[in-house]
Amino acid sequence: MTTTGIQSGRCIVRILVVGGSGLIGAHVVEVLRERGHAATTVARTAHPGVDHLVDVDAASVDDLRPLLADHDGVVYATRTDEQRPLPKPIYPQFRHDNVEPVVRLFTAARLEGLSRGVVMGSYYTCFDRLHPQWRLAERHTYIRCRVEQAREGREAAGTDLPVAVLELPFVFGRAGDRLPNWAGPLDRWARSRTPLVAPTGGSAAASARSVAEVTVDALEAASGDDIPVADENLTWDDMLGRIAAAVGRPRRVSRMPSGAAKAALRLGGALQALGRKESGINPTYLADLLLAELFIEPTTGRPLGRALRETFGEGAA
Repeated sequence: MTTTGIQSGRCIVRILVVGGSGLIGAHVVEVLRERGHAATTVARTAHPGVDHLVDVDAASVDDLRPLLADHDGVVYATRTDEQRPLPKPIYPQFRHDNVEPVVRLFTAARLEGLSRGVVMGSYYTCFDRLHPQWRLAERHTYIRCRVEQAREGREAAGTDLPVAVLELPFVFGRAGDRLPNWAGPLDRWARSRTPLVAPTGGSAAASARSVAEVTVDALEAASGDDIPVADENLTWDDMLGRIAAAVGRPRRVSRMPSGAAKAALRLGGALQALGRKESGINPTYLADLLLAELFIEPTTGRPLGRALRETFGEGAA
């Protein structure tokens, strides 16, 4: 397929954004259009700006091909909740949600001759690659499926359709009424009178806007790389303190002893097991992740202040 045109020496491309009404997808559409590209959106539910209502989880390759026709690239920006407990065994459901739709999508994209793609992945695959001794894919079904998603999606795409996988940490920001799915509980906690307590360790974080800009950079370059994305690295106490400040209730964050955090999470894992349920991130081993510094070399240098205020400012809850 040929691109739709040239502008100032840069290829102008037409991109299908799956999950285009979500937090990240909406920002991707915005950045694409700012740079002069064409964007078409697909989502499961009706929402302003959605062009096609399609449940990609259930769509066949033949269903997807007409949507992809006449596009140069595709972005897969949907996600599932890795923490929700489900009846054992959860692997078939997580594979159904995370891997199989990507395989069908990129099979259809290859058959339609698309030339570039991006999958919104997880930074856990970056740490699985860097620290094999952590046995992340073995211990956590969600991480296993993210690894399979990247590998099998690229296999389905073939050699002529490079697929970049953005390895995303905590993502802050908003798009209309769309907020991160974990923001609500943290917002309520920060606004309450309950003391704020955090363990050691921390995480990389990025704004939805930064993720979108890196996405469009990857599309313009037709990149097939694994791309960890981060604006800042935050310890947990720093993150909670900044959230409290954003909601207008600044206060001290106390440090939780590591032993207490490990005991609580292992208890959660034991209770899940008694109920014959599992989560995508296994609580029995979650302490190993929670107490680590899951930091990434910042890719943008952009401070997170604005995205934090968008997520947790007045009226964000």
